[in-house]
Amino acid sequence: MRVKLFVGNLPWSMGDLQLEEVFSPYGEVQSARVITDRETQRSRGFGFVEMEVDDVATVISQTNGREVDGRPIRVNEAEDKGRSGGGGGGFRGGDRRDSRGPRDRY
Repeated sequence: MRVKLFVGNLPWSMGDLQLEEVFSPYGEVQSARVITDRETQRSRGFGFVEMEVDDVATVISQTNGREVDGRPIRVNEAEDKGRSGGGGGGFRGGDRRDSRGPRDRY
């Protein structure tokens, strides 16, 4: 089955290839991506791995807490953006005027 894993507490020096190497012994890695800051291009300390596995629980138990460059990584199944129920913030429309009315503002 194909799963998407969230991997946190990554070493700042870790790149996509190193992330793939951590998970490749446990199944066929489809993609491994360390998330970077848009402005600085530096790692944000987490990433995602998509892979084909027989048993996701085994992969998580074998990798969660594993020390990589002195840091214990955190691994769990990634949540779909649509499942969280949160709106993600942003402007939702409507009237942006102060609710007190025009005369009560000052």
